[in-house]
Amino acid sequence: MPTWLIVLIVVVALAVLGAVIWLVTQEMQRKRLQQRFGPEYDRTVAEKESPRAAQRELAERERRHKELDIRPLSASARERYAREWAQVQEKFVDQPSAAVAEAEQLLNSLMAERGYPTEGYEQQVADLSVRHAKTLEHYRAAHTTQQKRDGASTEDLRDAMVRYRTVFEDLLTDGADDERHHDHHERRNGHDHGVHDHDHAERQETGRHETDRADADRHETDHRETERQASANPRTEWNGGR
Repeated sequence: MPTWLIVLIVVVALAVLGAVIWLVTQEMQRKRLQQRFGPEYDRTVAEKESPRAAQRELAERERRHKELDIRPLSASARERYAREWAQVQEKFVDQPSAAVAEAEQLLNSLMAERGYPTEGYEQQVADLSVRHAKTLEHYRAAHTTQQKRDGASTEDLRDAMVRYRTVFEDLLTDGADDERHHDHHERRNGHDHGVHDHDHAERQETGRHETDRADADRHETDHRETERQASANPRTEWNGGR
């Protein structure tokens, strides 16, 4: 076989192998992004000129998200936001339009405290889509209603509040389980050590009481035995040799 033919076969084989690897990599990337972004993946594909362009967009969102300092809320911060949200909901009864506006403001404050930039709505959506894709459509729909809240019906405003609450709770509790698990683990370890030390001290104290009680019983038994022997063998008093 001529050398040039061998070289051609090798080149073709390498090209085919490279194409297969590229296709497999692209398919794996598509499945990973689709699993992570869910409905947001299909939405981005529909907006872009090709699936590859959509995948590049979503991968860029992931890259940006990694650079953000996203952090869970402390327990006290979660309680504070929960109280503020309850106040906004109460306001909805008398001032639905104003309540919806305050709901979005409170949500923006929550995002900022979590570490999400809030410089613009579109960027907010892009950043939230990486970790909160499941509730992102609620945020879009509520924001649309909020933008036209003066002309929206009470039912539309109520729907916006419900959607904002869904996003709010998602952001509020995200990461809290890990923190609670860590705190519980620490408390449990401390509690276990405390219980162990307490049990050990109790066992020592119980042992001392049992030892003292055994000694007392033994002394009492010896005393009774002495009295019994004395009664059985009465001592003869000295009578002057008579």
